[in-house]
Amino acid sequence: MRARRGGRGREGRHERSILAHWLGNPYLHGMRIADLRLTFLFVLAMLGPLATASLAQTRHAAAAKHPPAGAAPKSLGTFDDWQAATHAEGGTLVCYAFTRAAASAPALAGRGEVVLTVAQRPGARDTVAISAGFAYATGAAVAVVVDQQPAQDFYTAQRSAFARDGAATVAALHKGRRAVAKSPGPKNTAITDQFSLRGFDAAYAAAVKACPGK
Repeated sequence: MRARRGGRGREGRHERSILAHWLGNPYLHGMRIADLRLTFLFVLAMLGPLATASLAQTRHAAAAKHPPAGAAPKSLGTFDDWQAATHAEGGTLVCYAFTRAAASAPALAGRGEVVLTVAQRPGARDTVAISAGFAYATGAAVAVVVDQQPAQDFYTAQRSAFARDGAATVAALHKGRRAVAKSPGPKNTAITDQFSLRGFDAAYAAAVKACPGK
């Protein structure tokens, strides 16, 4: 029993190291593995139908104690409060920019990370999504307001919200300093999440440059 627990500890530390390296942020080495997995699962979900295969490869990498060659996402850099990265699957390159919420209210016990992502992939440009860190109620809607601009509508699915008009949402993000997402949380609690847009332009440009549209 002791050996088994020790093995699990070593595997957990190794998996944290893999995920922290992928996210390009050394302080994540100290985070709970559950929170790291939530962020990892969210960004993979934004990649559309490639997510399932990607998750399977990541779990296999953790079990084998090393990631498969060429499967790990690659950081494009950190740009103030945003980061950009790419992920290769089946010869297709998917690129994205993302940031974590700068502030959230009220605090929810056990809530996972809150992440805003803009992804570029073949056939689906400017996919804008938010990982809520909790499961939305069926049919819930989220409104995202950038500074004083008109609200952008997001529909929800499980733990994520997606912009109905990605291009319009990206245009708003380019013009603003802060994005505020308002959504119904557990027990219909009104949740407000704030995202800094400092560095968004550069992170978005890096993602688009790595995955130019046709």
